[in-house]
Amino acid sequence: MKIATWNINGIKARLETTLTWLREATPDVACLQEIKSIDEKFPSEPFEDLGYNVATHGQKGFNGVAILSKAPLEDVRQRLPGDEDDEQSRYIEATISTPTGAVRVACLYLPNGNPIDTPKFPYQLAWMGRLETRVRDLLAEEMPLVVAGDYNVIPRPEDARRPDIWTGDALYQPESRAAFRRLINLGLTDAIRATEPAPETYTFWDYQAGAWPKNNGIRIDHILLSPQAADCLTSAGIDKSTRGWEKPSDHVPVWIELAT
Repeated sequence: MKIATWNINGIKARLETTLTWLREATPDVACLQEIKSIDEKFPSEPFEDLGYNVATHGQKGFNGVAILSKAPLEDVRQRLPGDEDDEQSRYIEATISTPTGAVRVACLYLPNGNPIDTPKFPYQLAWMGRLETRVRDLLAEEMPLVVAGDYNVIPRPEDARRPDIWTGDALYQPESRAAFRRLINLGLTDAIRATEPAPETYTFWDYQAGAWPKNNGIRIDHILLSPQAADCLTSAGIDKSTRGWEKPSDHVPVWIELAT
């Protein structure tokens, strides 16, 4: 089973790009972030024509997440538990059955947290706390679990070409990095670091200041695996070439393959 995640930065702007990538990469499951569309306006039909079942948790003009799956999506749950007043569409999860068992897939778009001297940073940290609680509950079910998405966290210095320029950014604050480590310490495996510890492994290049041609990137898109899923991990990678496509997203797809 090939499972991928990609912050597409707007389904309206990148529908054809996303479809092209799906045809080339052929993931069994694709987690999309920043769809920037309400559920009723999401263009499901082109994805269904490619054989995907579609579940979304959308929001007009901002945020929004989706799971595409060639197998049926079961027990779909929208919203991250823990705050009934949180109206931002950033989380969706579903169970996907295979001939040899089921996998729980969670797709997330973690808050950016900037600027750090505003309520956005405490919101990011509180959201990460809620995510930790949810992951802990899912781990207790002992089903293979894949938690994929745009985490908006640079975990370690080697995850940035120039970590020094990120010291004032929420993505690289000690508090957000510590929250990410707490997730890992629940028993999760960072799939890319487990299989591809090469230097300059990035998933995001800003549109500004020539970040792409200078390879001034960061790694903020992650796929974390429960022990049961990590035992099935056979490979992982990053489709870096999509960043050089016409009208690209500033993120690129990250994927794993599980021997289910």
